[in-house]
This record gives sequence, C-alpha cells and structure tokens, in this order.
Amino acid sequence: MRRTAAALLTAPLLLAGCGLQAANQYTPEASPGLIEPVADAAGVELVVGSKNFTEQLILGKIAVIALETAGFDVLDRTNIPGSVPVRTGATSGEIDMNWEYTGTAWLTYLGEPEGIPGRTEQYEAVREADLANDLTWLPPAEMNNTYAFAIRSEAAADLGVSTLSDIANLPVEERTFCVEAEFASRNDGFVPMLEAYDLPLGSPDGVPRDNVSTLDTGAVYTATDQGACNFGEVFTTDGRIESLDLTVLEDDRQFFPAYNVAPVIYTPTLEAHPELADVFAEITPLITDDVMIELNRRVDVDGEEPVDVALDWMRAEGLVT
Repeated sequence: MRRTAAALLTAPLLLAGCGLQAANQYTPEASPGLIEPVADAAGVELVVGSKNFTEQLILGKIAVIALETAGFDVLDRTNIPGSVPVRTGATSGEIDMNWEYTGTAWLTYLGEPEGIPGRTEQYEAVREADLANDLTWLPPAEMNNTYAFAIRSEAAADLGVSTLSDIANLPVEERTFCVEAEFASRNDGFVPMLEAYDLPLGSPDGVPRDNVSTLDTGAVYTATDQGACNFGEVFTTDGRIESLDLTVLEDDRQFFPAYNVAPVIYTPTLEAHPELADVFAEITPLITDDVMIELNRRVDVDGEEPVDVALDWMRAEGLVT
C-alpha cells in the first residue's frame, strides 16, 4: 500500500471535527491497466470518503484502488456512518473525493423542495449549485440508485398491488412499512412520499404510526422477506431484491428523483491535480444499474468483502491488473 508512515500515524486524528471514523484500511495492491500512473502524484495525499452501506463501500474501495494505482497516497475514510458527516467532510476539504447521488445532494444538502425531472437536468443543476461549495461534480454514471418500496412477490399477487398508488386501496391494517432511520427523516423520504400518495403518516385513514417499523438497512430486507411488514424501503440497485424474490412497486406519481452517482471532488484538489478527472473518466461510464446490482449482490448475498469485489471488477474491466 502506498502510504507513508506519517500518514498512518496521523490517520485516526483526521476528520475528528466531522465525527468521521477510520475505515478498514486494507487495500490490496494493484498495477496499472487503463488507469495509468499520474505524473507528480507521488507524495500527494488524498482522502477518500464514503457512507457506510454496501454500495458506497464498494464504490469507495474502487476509488481508493484507482487513486493508489495512479500513484497517490490515499487515506481511506470509507464506511462513515450517515450522509451528513460525509457531506461536512467534503465541503470542508477534509475529504478530497467521494461518490454522491444527484438527488441526495439536491434535496438533502442543498435543501431544494423537489427534484428536477430528467437525469441530465438534475445533474447539471446540482453541479452548478455545488460549485459555490467548492465541490466539483464529474460526469455521472448511468447507474440510478433511487429509493423504492418492495413487497414479497407472493404478497404482491395476493394483495393486487404493483404501484405505490395501489397501497391506498388496501385496508389500513395492510399498510405496514419497514424503513431505515435516515429515510424516515429525509426531505425526499418516507413522510413526504406518503403525502404524495395521499397516505398521511399518523392518520387513521392513512398510515398509523404503529404500522411503521424503523430498522437498520439490512434488517429492512429481512423483515420484508419474512412478512413482518408488507412494504420495505429498498435501493433499486440492491442485489437482495432479486435474491429474496421481492417485487419493486412502480413509483407511478414519480415522487423519487434521479439518484445518479458521480465522483465529487473538492475543487481546490481538482485544480491542483486535474488528472483526477481522467482517472474517473475510465471508471464512471462502466457503472450501470446491472453492474451495481451484481456487485452489491456479491457482498450482501454471497458474503464477499467490498474491497475484494471492487478489485475483482476492476481487473475484469481492465482498469487495473
């Protein structure tokens, strides 16, 4: 691993103001492929951050491997709990690079009241707005990991539901939900979604609060599969949807905005090292929904380590050897 002793000694002290915790910093060595060494990268320290769910861990490790292969000294700050600490680290310059979702930035970080129709338009709006925050959004991936609700396939058939609007036709006692804590409090999350579908939370004619269970992300999938709730909050690129035979309900009122993922780089860092854009230009176009579903499945279903999945995929694509 290309890290100096000084960097390793100081690593636990960095980012303390944001409450960021050190990740498992193991990264296997790789040699250049399509990602080639960057001139003058030696001795330049970059911090990579990510949130603490499977997809972000995989993407974060892809970035760590790529930047180390390009010759940078990388401090691995993947596996940060929650979106806000990652955002705080990014805007303060304590994180040089992270992968972020267009819808999350627009609605949660920038505080806009609703998403913008169209993936390209949403990306361009976020990119322009975040320039004022010293963040540069590089071109996004095709992958769109938006929120959704899923139901056991057999229950979908029994209840006759295929869209989110169909939930309003069910008896109140069947309107049971499993959600994670962050989704329950987001501007683009559970409560506004229910309102968009005329199912107010806490109303006896909508969704009584006793009908909602707040769980860890992984537990949502298990609880939904086991019938503890009818409708579980899921990410559309999660490999567990297919493996558990869950049916994703159509967002027929188009409440959830686009969540295309893109590399976000602290602008002063990118200005000092513009070659970073070339590194990620080799990676981002390869990241599709199908690719991410498979990579997520290998971690969440098969039990592989995110860093091993990341490296295996990068080798298969010729990004590294």
